[in-house]
Amino acid sequence: MPEKRSVRIHGHSTTIRLEQAFWTVLDEMAREEGVTASALIARIHDHCLVTNDKNLASCLRVVCLKYINLGH
Repeated sequence: MPEKRSVRIHGHSTTIRLEQAFWTVLDEMAREEGVTASALIARIHDHCLVTNDKNLASCLRVVCLKYINLGH
């Protein structure tokens, strides 16, 4: 079941709806990077805009799957 979380991206509040497994991966990635999950999501958001991917939830899912496929 998807879970909604509110995050701040560059001072703007937004709600993201992802399945719990993706939130778990994002939390792990943020912990490894030594940043908050919101800071990591903001970084991914910026990357998604550069690659012209306007659907943040989809982009987050792809990033999580790539992270898992790298053996983390």
